[in-house]
Amino acid sequence: MTPAFEKLQQALKQLPGVGYRSAERMALHLLVEKPAQLPALVAALESAARTVRRCSRCGNLAEGELCNLCEDARRDGAVVCVVEHVPDLVAMERSGAYRGVYHVLHGRLSPIQGVGPADINFAALEARVRSGEVRELILALSNDVEGEATCHFITQHLAAETAAGGAPIKVSRIGFGLPSGGGVLYADAVTLKSALDGRRDYV
Repeated sequence: MTPAFEKLQQALKQLPGVGYRSAERMALHLLVEKPAQLPALVAALESAARTVRRCSRCGNLAEGELCNLCEDARRDGAVVCVVEHVPDLVAMERSGAYRGVYHVLHGRLSPIQGVGPADINFAALEARVRSGEVRELILALSNDVEGEATCHFITQHLAAETAAGGAPIKVSRIGFGLPSGGGVLYADAVTLKSALDGRRDYV
């Protein structure tokens, strides 16, 4: 194979869930079987790279300052569902069971891996809480040690904010229907609806 082909294959291999053989098949498909698709793909990638950014409020994908969910006046802006990553938000939306807004952390706390509050989108969540616009936080984080640690940190931080004179905020966590060690992304719509309906206060 040519150096250019190898470079393309290596680039494709960096994508999540794509191994050597899958990258090879995709590269051959684009260069040999369907070369006419290449210009549209390249244009779409360049356009997305130029225009897609993080929503300044919640961290979701946006093409302006705010994402379409934050701009939707029909949603309850006082109820914020905290998720780890954008695909988790997409899974929650697919369930059709939630009409509040979101906050995407883009990760979770992991002291072992050196991931602290400054490494995730926590400062923006803190700002939303301090603004007084939040009535309830729904913690939709993974049901494992790191997810639990992140929930605990958020709750303790909110307790400190309340003690300093902030308005009390209800904190709940989904859990019913989600298996231990499981996350939002891989749950089906029915399971997520049950998890939301069965959320409990988190203390």
